[in-house]
Amino acid sequence: MMSEDSCGRICCRVMYSCNWRHPSERKRKCSCCWLSVLTAVSLLTLFWMYVCLMAFNDREDVNWKAFSILKLWVNWFMVLIVIAAVLTIYCILLLVFALVQLALKEPLDLHCLHKLFLFLGVVFIALGTTGISLQWKKEWHTVLLSLQATAPFLQMGGVGALTLVSCLVFQCFQRTRRIASKILIMVLFAGVSVAIFLSPLLIQSPCLVEEKQLPPKPALIGHRGAPMLTPENTLMSFRRSVGCDVIAFETDVQLSKDRVPYLMHDHGSHFLRRTTDVLHKFPGKDFNHSTNLTWEELQELNAGDWFLKTDPFCSVSQLSEQEKKTAGNQSVPSLLQLLDLAKTHNTSVIFDLKNDDNNDTIDTVNTILKSGIPQDLILWLPPKHRGDVREVAPGFIQVYNDVSDMDLDRGDHLNVKYSALSATEIGELRSRNVSVNLWVVNEPWLFSLLWCSGANSVTTNACSLLQDMTQPDWTMRPDRYRMIWITVDLGSLLIMVTLFILQREREAKKGFSGWNQRELSLFLPSE
Repeated sequence: MMSEDSCGRICCRVMYSCNWRHPSERKRKCSCCWLSVLTAVSLLTLFWMYVCLMAFNDREDVNWKAFSILKLWVNWFMVLIVIAAVLTIYCILLLVFALVQLALKEPLDLHCLHKLFLFLGVVFIALGTTGISLQWKKEWHTVLLSLQATAPFLQMGGVGALTLVSCLVFQCFQRTRRIASKILIMVLFAGVSVAIFLSPLLIQSPCLVEEKQLPPKPALIGHRGAPMLTPENTLMSFRRSVGCDVIAFETDVQLSKDRVPYLMHDHGSHFLRRTTDVLHKFPGKDFNHSTNLTWEELQELNAGDWFLKTDPFCSVSQLSEQEKKTAGNQSVPSLLQLLDLAKTHNTSVIFDLKNDDNNDTIDTVNTILKSGIPQDLILWLPPKHRGDVREVAPGFIQVYNDVSDMDLDRGDHLNVKYSALSATEIGELRSRNVSVNLWVVNEPWLFSLLWCSGANSVTTNACSLLQDMTQPDWTMRPDRYRMIWITVDLGSLLIMVTLFILQREREAKKGFSGWNQRELSLFLPSE
């Protein structure tokens, strides 16, 4: 009867098994197996959620890749985050209900709908993992790199979770009568405990450093300007990045049909669709190469209205009405316009040359030299024809995207992805007076980690966010962390020993009480 059950038992039973009736009326042959499956899937969802959160720094790579395939601009990564969050919350809540039922000694009977949802969750995670492995392999390096920033805190969280779960583990241990099962439970629990307690021995983080040894804050380079607040690769965007005290403008250069260098990141098939209204201005035409249009035709395109409509960084609401109006009237800028802006603010310029054949290189260099900008403000990145460029413009600072090429040319400027170098390698390069710039860094945790590692500068979409940081998210002296680690481990161990003793005494009293009743029944008259 329902009146005989507590409210808590009924609630957990309904949420877990979707059944109001007494659990004894249903079959539960595989209940323990499904509890194991639920635990495994919950851990998988936590892992996948962690991967998504750490990959958030590179969300635009996912969105751009999806756009290149679907020709539709949607914040696909945010969709992925929402699905992962819902799945994680669902599995964790279901696991909590299962553990509560276990503590209440309620038989476990997972409903078939929950089983279906768990299966779909596993499929979703499997597809996501496969997608990263096939299309986005470098993101696994980001996940590993993130452990340098999060591992100390994950370990403490793991110790806390282990302490909470230990109560149920000890309960199962006391109730189990088979010696082999008892040994298995304790061996597994002891193994997991030792791994979590001693994992700090393997944790290495550049943020575990003495305060006086902390390197200077990395300088900022505006990636296509300030694209989180303004339309990318527009004069408005680069002007906005000036307010972030960037040391350089980073952009992408292509050449028009009449050989005018202009700024545009996307290239190849449908290269103007994402950031301009080319389909509206030139209906029926399909442009697949930068030389399909003249400079005059490019000037007819609107390069800012897309930003207001798609709101790629959910930041349009931060703009004033005047800023929105300005953003909606942006056009495709030329390289010469950017050079004039850089010369005015004494800001360097670094760029990729999308079609770096010899003619494009020559025309680009000639445009730079005619602009009158000091040559030492040009950070020359395109690797092809570097020797020819050095002869024509010896004042350009040569920047390399490979350490071996830089060493071969005896260069001293390196520009690589943030996950390409370890903290040790960055330190070694700094000791050789090599300037290390890492791209693209948007999240504070990643910026903090690279700050502690000693990067000279970072290329970022979020210059306004990183500009306000006066110190890394966290730093800690190694000896202090060691003391905290040992204290947390000892505290957890003490709590678990106490729980084990209390659980053992409780079970012993129950057994003794049951024995007394059985013995007394021999002497009591039967009814």
